[in-house]
Amino acid sequence: MSANPDAVIARRVGRGIRWTERVNARDLESLALAAGSAAFLGGAVAALVAFRLQPAPIAGPDSLGQFAALASAVVALPCVAGARYLVAARGGERLRLLDHLDIAALAMAHAIVALLGWTLLASILAEAFLGAEVFPLAVVVLTGVATAITAYTAFTSAATMDSKGLALLFAAFFVLGVLAAMLTTSDPDWWKDNLSALGVTTNDSARAFNFTLIVSGFLVTSLARSATRGAATSEVSGLLRVRTCLVVLGIFLALVGVFPVDVYFVVHVAVSLGMVVAFGVLVTRLPRWAPGLARPFIVLGWLFLAVMIMFGVFYAIGYYTLTAVELIGGALVFAWVVLFIRNTAALDQDAP
Repeated sequence: MSANPDAVIARRVGRGIRWTERVNARDLESLALAAGSAAFLGGAVAALVAFRLQPAPIAGPDSLGQFAALASAVVALPCVAGARYLVAARGGERLRLLDHLDIAALAMAHAIVALLGWTLLASILAEAFLGAEVFPLAVVVLTGVATAITAYTAFTSAATMDSKGLALLFAAFFVLGVLAAMLTTSDPDWWKDNLSALGVTTNDSARAFNFTLIVSGFLVTSLARSATRGAATSEVSGLLRVRTCLVVLGIFLALVGVFPVDVYFVVHVAVSLGMVVAFGVLVTRLPRWAPGLARPFIVLGWLFLAVMIMFGVFYAIGYYTLTAVELIGGALVFAWVVLFIRNTAALDQDAP
């Protein structure tokens, strides 16, 4: 018996349909190039107005790197949103409130990755060219190049986004956001308390850390919906429970950023523990809820959970600091979520 075409289309849309399946690849490339060309022109004009044909340092305040990073972040927002809405229109998808929130989180994640990525590159180049300044014309051209690359990459990424791509974006966004907060915090002894101490100061670093957690929570809920919608498994009710646990994990992650530990200590600790409980339930019940997943991945989940419990015991007896336990536990949960997305995508690809 042949598969229902409507069901196939719906499943592809739910899994993150590739626009290249419905539009000629050359048309997609043309649109991405058009976005890049417009961004180059806009970035160059903005740099011309901002710097007034004056030389600028590579990194730091009022530098080429800072301006190009901010301009790239601004450019990424409409490029991602426009690409996703075009995908929905071409696929005949009727967007709901959660879909609009997913698009907003996706656009914000691309913008933050662009901001931190260009800032990091500028800082590295400044160390390589100590004391150097960028000539006026080069400032204009390089800003245009940075915004053009960002627009092209963001548009292409959003237009072809699927579960695996979303998992990689989540990885890049979360790691860059947390590292940026660590490097720019005004409290050099934050690590002596706990990881949440990064979000307790009143400077931009703390706001960036909390914002990273909030957007990461939205991305996890997006991953939960895209990875479990239409996955090839006979346990439909079990799949719904998997999605529920992942959504709860994402909501709790966002709430950790919403409620800083220094102001809302009880709520902050409660949602942090809720994340651990949701992850533990998900790992222990996954073999029954999604029996088609690869056995090595199931075993790896149990191993991750055992390691987290072991380091929790180490902290209880005073052998490890809370920061070390949080970093290890967060890294394991983060890695497990990314591997889960890839395994469900492989399960769907192998399905007849």
